Amino acid sequence: MERDEWGVMAQITENQNQRTDKRTAESDTMHRTAKVTELIGNSKNGFEDAVACALRDASATLRHISAADVIKFSVRCEEGEIIEYRADVKIAFGIER
Repeated sequence: MERDEWGVMAQITENQNQRTDKRTAESDTMHRTAKVTELIGNSKNGFEDAVACALRDASATLRHISAADVIKFSVRCEEGEIIEYRADVKIAFGIER
């Protein structure tokens, strides 16, 4: 998944190398009401990957995700070495009617 110039999630299809905008009239980013849930993404590869993991896991069960706000970053260490990156992320999604 990638974000276009407006921050909207878009997917590039492997066969055609085209972007497919996943918005519909019901899921546009201007929700009348949105719910926010907080997640902690984890990764061994870095902070950006930790955020991407949180979004990827959230999108497995949530539809119409329209925004993500990274609250804080942290790391888990052993013997002074970073072993895991963490991102505390608030994810907003539209309420379905």
